[in-house]
Amino acid sequence: MRTHLPNGFQYLPEYFDRAAQVDLLAAVTAVARGDAPFFQGRMPRTGQPISVVGTNFGPLGWVADIKGYRYDHVHPKTGEPWPTMPQSLLDIWDDLTNYPAPPEACLINWYREGNKMGMHVDRDEHDLGAPIVSISLGDPARYRLGGQKRGGKTHSLKLSSGDVVVLADEARRCYHGVDKIFYGQSTLVPKGGRVNLTLRRVNRVK
Repeated sequence: MRTHLPNGFQYLPEYFDRAAQVDLLAAVTAVARGDAPFFQGRMPRTGQPISVVGTNFGPLGWVADIKGYRYDHVHPKTGEPWPTMPQSLLDIWDDLTNYPAPPEACLINWYREGNKMGMHVDRDEHDLGAPIVSISLGDPARYRLGGQKRGGKTHSLKLSSGDVVVLADEARRCYHGVDKIFYGQSTLVPKGGRVNLTLRRVNRVK
């Protein structure tokens, strides 16, 4: 286990109370039933499906397909622009970061029973100095945070519904992932699972 956490890592348990969690999930549900339904991305080159399904809020949305990982202005299936980001997400960005511009994308991932997310570093953004704010809703997850090189020791943290994690500074370049969903432990998501929202700034501030 790591004996210390990297600079810029913040863990804020129960940042959102139950009422706020319900409101956020309602916004996600409205998106998924409208012009931005959940879709299953595919790994570049191999075309293998990604187990976690996703969608986005904001002017830009993260997508993955045979062409690669990237941010796009429209949904890959509907061709429609991504829905506007809820004010509550812009507020949390302002509250927890000192970045001088708003987030441009909020990736919404829905982890269902048995889903995982391998250790990775988010590198598709043009400004890696901008933080990432991650919000957990629904079933708990075992989150792992490593160092800036693949492999080695990791710190394990159980994230519950309403918890928030911030990756900034040194932590922004650290490997992280989810290796277990404690399926069925939360009643928030009607069909079960964990919904994770990650706020990202894609472009550098001019």
